Amino acid sequence: MIETDQLHIGYDQQTIVNDLNIEIHSGKITALVGANGSGKSTILKALSRLMKPSKGVVYLNGSSIHSQKTKELAKQMAILPQNPEAPQGLTVTELVTYGRAPHQRGFGSLKAHDKEMIGWAIEITGMREFANRPIDHLSGGQRQRAWIAMALAQETETLFLDEPTTFLDMAHQMEVLNILEKLNVQEHRTIVMVVHDLNHASRYAHHIVAIKHGNVVKTGTPHEVMEAGIIEKVFGIKSDIIKDPRSGMPLCLPYNLCEEQAASPIFGS
Repeated sequence: MIETDQLHIGYDQQTIVNDLNIEIHSGKITALVGANGSGKSTILKALSRLMKPSKGVVYLNGSSIHSQKTKELAKQMAILPQNPEAPQGLTVTELVTYGRAPHQRGFGSLKAHDKEMIGWAIEITGMREFANRPIDHLSGGQRQRAWIAMALAQETETLFLDEPTTFLDMAHQMEVLNILEKLNVQEHRTIVMVVHDLNHASRYAHHIVAIKHGNVVKTGTPHEVMEAGIIEKVFGIKSDIIKDPRSGMPLCLPYNLCEEQAASPIFGS
């Protein structure tokens, strides 16, 4: 269980997120959604200790994440930031090996279990045939799978991902999301991800946290969050919500901007 208690997060003197109180349930996929600049990535960074809140606490299984040693915390949660970059020429296997760093002592050699976890992470992400290929020679989807493999090799219960499908085409988006779903179902991994596409959030997440201007507007299951009124409030768009004929999950079909959004300087009146 990850939970926040009256969390305030900001940059310099500007507060981005106010009085955040949310729970991330173990063994579930949680999606953070909201418009650009709403604070989604900022919240993810605070949850994963990439940012220190100005006020409040993030708890992991009842203990503050800021009271724990970095190496010990890295054995419990892995973070995949937005648009990660690897040194030129680094192979998939070399990248995935970095995931074992929290379990190493100094410059010690890899033990049998380390090699087992590296091989498993490469296998489960479907990267076996690319294991010796340089990262910069891979497609966008293959690169993202390699980074996910590195995070998995870290052998943590919780995985944080900041927009894991950004800049990927539709096929590669599904490829990455299907892997995350597989990890959740088969490996019982807790996954927290920032998602731009509402329908991806509805299809793959058990819980959705809808955010506007750093505040939680609604949190709950896709059926509870994917309502036309909530979508209008969070994104400033009018939409029809229909039932996916295959999965039974709600689908958002936007058809217009709301009046306030349409009149903004960005879109014109």
